[in-house]
Amino acid sequence: MTETEAAAQAALQQIVQELDNIRGRLIEIHERLPISPEETAMLEGKEEMDIATEIRSVIECVLSDSLQPAIRDLAAAASYRPKGKGGASRRRGPIS
Repeated sequence: MTETEAAAQAALQQIVQELDNIRGRLIEIHERLPISPEETAMLEGKEEMDIATEIRSVIECVLSDSLQPAIRDLAAAASYRPKGKGGASRRRGPIS
């Protein structure tokens, strides 16, 4: 591994930590918002979303569709080692 590659992986590890902190902050916001008794109807489009339901819904989608996959993939790249050089292969599994 070159010095540039090692520096890039170290930078990625820092970014992964920052993104994980942001993930935690989003989860905190999500948990603080009340669940509307009309949430199911709102999510089905039968009623207009209230602010709390809209925010909760967007946070859930961003976490599931964007942020968690980005954290997973960046963490894998930060620890990637080619198989032929005695390192671990790139894995794309969930981060706990």
